Amino acid sequence: MANKEATPEELKAEARKAADEIGRHARRAADEASEAFETARDRGTDLYESAREKGAEFVDSARKRGEEYLEGARERGHDYAERARREARRIYREGERRAGEVASHAEDYYDEVSGAVRRNPAQALGIAAGLGFLLGLIIARR
Repeated sequence: MANKEATPEELKAEARKAADEIGRHARRAADEASEAFETARDRGTDLYESAREKGAEFVDSARKRGEEYLEGARERGHDYAERARREARRIYREGERRAGEVASHAEDYYDEVSGAVRRNPAQALGIAAGLGFLLGLIIARR
C-alpha cells in the first residue's frame, strides 16, 4: 500500500464534508434543544396553570368554609342571645315577685310595729333611745 498524500483540494473537500457533518449535527442538536425547551416551557405553563387552579380552588374552599363557620357562629350567637334574654326576663319577673313579697312583709311588719308603738308608747320610746345611744357609741369609735 502506497502512502498517497492528499491534495489540498481533497483536504478542502474532506474539511467541507466534516464541516457539513458537524453543521448537520449542530442543527439537529439545536432542533432537539429547541424542542426540549418548548416541551419544558409547555410543561411549566401546564404546571403553573394547574397550581393556579388548585390555589383558586383552595381559596374558594377556604372562603366557603369561613362563611359556613361565620354563619354557624352567628346562629349560635343569636341562640345564646335569645336564651340570655329569656333568662333575664325570667329573673326580672322573679325579682319583681320577690320584691312584692318583701314589700308585703314590710307592710305587715310595719303594721305590727305601729300597733305595738301605739299600745306601748313609753316602751317604744325607751327602745328607740337605747338604739340611738348604741348607734352613737358605735359611730363615735370609728
